[in-house]
Amino acid sequence: MEQASPPGAVRFDEHGLVPCVMQDWRTGEVLTLAYMNGEALERTRETGEVHFYSRSRDEIWHKGQTSGNVQRVRQIRYDCDADALVALVEPGGPACHTGERSCFYRDLDGSADPAPDAPPADGEPAPAVYEALPTLERTLLDRRQRRPGGSYTVELLDDPPRIADKLREEADEVSRAAGSESDERVAEEAADVLYHLHVLLVSRGISIAAPLEVLNGRRR
Repeated sequence: MEQASPPGAVRFDEHGLVPCVMQDWRTGEVLTLAYMNGEALERTRETGEVHFYSRSRDEIWHKGQTSGNVQRVRQIRYDCDADALVALVEPGGPACHTGERSCFYRDLDGSADPAPDAPPADGEPAPAVYEALPTLERTLLDRRQRRPGGSYTVELLDDPPRIADKLREEADEVSRAAGSESDERVAEEAADVLYHLHVLLVSRGISIAAPLEVLNGRRR
């Protein structure tokens, strides 16, 4: 793992702690917020897996040690004041001890029970724009595994040549819409392209992260 920061760069508070936001390396989704002391940060850097400091138990804890859902570090960033961290991770499973993917699964203005560890409310929180593609990918992978009857996605996955044909068709439609139709129609047709492109990638066992990594490589 690359060094998270130059030695001595991180400014710990008067209790010797620094807040750390844990974020999915691939999708950008925020997974949890916890604290590190110097030892937890050092163990994280040495092992490549997230370690936090528990203020209630007064001890270092290895995230996922009990559940098996370890969080493998790809990069650690620190902010402009050097008093907060972001750990970009590859999650080995749900980050929240409740079993939710993220600890931030309730909307402050929503209807979910506000008690600690209470379950989420159906349909909440409303999805943010950046969550659309990772949620789509997870949905497609679930369709591939469970293969529910009547699923259009399953029909496509069972007929790979049809996926390519549909992708060409949708790409042609968005091109024609760009020439003569409204911005709303262009967005709708572009969404169809993104969906069918994701189905194609899933059918080949390729993560959406792969082409995004290629794009990152092209800007270096």
